This record gives sequence, structure tokens and C-alpha cells, in this order.
Amino acid sequence: MDVVVKGIIVYKGKMLIVKRTAYKERGANQWECVGGKMEEREDLETALLREIYEEAGLEVRIGRLLYATIFKKEQEKQALILTYLCFAKDDKVELSHEHSQYLWIRKNEITNYLTGDILRDFEHNNIFNLEELV
Repeated sequence: MDVVVKGIIVYKGKMLIVKRTAYKERGANQWECVGGKMEEREDLETALLREIYEEAGLEVRIGRLLYATIFKKEQEKQALILTYLCFAKDDKVELSHEHSQYLWIRKNEITNYLTGDILRDFEHNNIFNLEELV
């Protein structure tokens, strides 16, 4: 089972989301939070800091673990996803080749972009009630 770390990255009350490129095998053109798979012998926080810097060029402070969930990637494969609250030092994003766009959005805009399992996880884990989001 793969372990994936994700960050709900907040800056001045807004949350960062990124749009997957059209050529991605899974989830092409879909909006998501920044993150990715842990590498061998990597701890959780190191993996999260690396993924955020690789995908968005941001330095962040990691806050608390918000939730854990299982994502079924294929019929017999699944991933454990650990989602953390993170705080960006600034809002200057530099996207990697994995994403085509980014947005800093307010809490009331989340449902305009995130869909499916991500949105269900947000609802189930009370992400809409985070005091850090405006």
C-alpha cells in the first residue's frame, strides 16, 4: 500500500489548490491539494515538505494531522492518504510539470473546484469548519 501525504496549505485565510495536467493518467484536469507519495525511508513530515516544495515551490510550516483516509487507486490497489494543515510563508507558487494551474481560494469556493472523494473527505472531516480558513 502506498502512503500519500497531502497538505491543506493556508495563507491569509485562503487555501491553495492545484490543477492536475491534462496528460496525467489519473485525475487529469482535476483540482486537488498539494502532495504525493512518500519515498522509501522518508518520514511523514519530510515527505510532505518535499512534495509541497517540488509541486508548488512553497516553504511551509506543518500544523496538525487533519485526517487519514483510504483511496482505492485500482481494483486491487489502494493508498493511505494523510492530510495535514500547513501554513505557507508566502503566496508565491511555482508549479511543477505535474500541475497546470493554481488558485488560492476561500472556504466558500471549495465546492466550485474540488469534487468526488476529496470533497466527501472534506465534508466528513469538517474541513469547512477550520478556523484557519475564511
